[in-house]
Amino acid sequence: MTSDARLLVAQAVQRRLVEVGSIPSGAPLETLVTELVDREAPLLNAAAKDQSVADVLAQVTGLGPLDPYAQDADVSDIIVNGDGEIHVDGSNGLIATGQVLSSDVVLELARRLAASVGRTLDRSRPFVDARLVDGSRLHAVIAPIAVDGPLLTIRRFGKTSFGLTDYTYDRLATLLSLEVASRANVVICGATSSGKTSLLNALSAHIDVRERVITIEEAAELQLLCPHVARLECRVQSEGVEAVGLEALVRQALRMRPDRIICGEMRGPEAFALIQAMNTGHDGSMSTVHARNAIDAMSRIETLMLLARSGLPLDAIREQLARTIDLVVFVGRGNESRRSILECGRPQLDGDRWSLQPLDDMGDGA
Repeated sequence: MTSDARLLVAQAVQRRLVEVGSIPSGAPLETLVTELVDREAPLLNAAAKDQSVADVLAQVTGLGPLDPYAQDADVSDIIVNGDGEIHVDGSNGLIATGQVLSSDVVLELARRLAASVGRTLDRSRPFVDARLVDGSRLHAVIAPIAVDGPLLTIRRFGKTSFGLTDYTYDRLATLLSLEVASRANVVICGATSSGKTSLLNALSAHIDVRERVITIEEAAELQLLCPHVARLECRVQSEGVEAVGLEALVRQALRMRPDRIICGEMRGPEAFALIQAMNTGHDGSMSTVHARNAIDAMSRIETLMLLARSGLPLDAIREQLARTIDLVVFVGRGNESRRSILECGRPQLDGDRWSLQPLDDMGDGA
């Protein structure tokens, strides 16, 4: 039986499930799906029937045709382009799988995933960015914004925890752990999918267990390795519901008796509030920012702070950053596409120019 035929059977069974009304979970759901597959396609052999049952269960409770990629622990991102071709990102970089989905299948999947977390995806709301129930991050764009077909990106967050030595050599890992333990303010920078969030998780293992950490994120992704964590997440605006952004969450976090504040990513005027918090008694705070290198990260934060329209001149903002940010870590794909620390040092301000004093200059051979 071809994959297209199995998909048609799976879709037919899914329609029957909707007709049933209340859909059970666990073993009862699998039993019901098996019975409906038997009715829809009684001539299937055992292997084809098992595959059809798996397809339907994936469509009802999982990622549908993307589910096999989600089960691969090495896959961090699942991407569907406008032409329906599936790509996956992992330790070997971005790879085309060769599998192509129809636009109808992608659109149906995107809408179902959005609906599962209370979000609407239609022509009036043609994009969604949300955290799924399992912690994965969903981003979907459809027409009229997506010109060539629906676009789907799913960021997976594995259960495996990485240590600092997974990113760098032993000596630098030790120095980094000491910086975190001594409450240095740390900024991690890099490109999309460079490993910023995973490195931030690894650094958190060196926070004193007695310290209270408040995290603020647009979509909750962090999996910190310290025990006393309170998590705050942004809320998008919807009908009758006001949006709650990162800047508001920083203000709330300051009222929650934090020892440290960890921001998943600085991307707007919340950078000003976060730097102010770091500079007024919340040492040991950390965040990430998109940047091409460590020096570019400092310039990027300057720009984000200016967006807050605080009235502070650029020179004053630079001086505040020089007093506040103790360490900048640039992470990216090094040899063999492995995510690695490529730069690590203390930012230094000389006039209007930033430089980086390396935390350790002994190199990989140390």
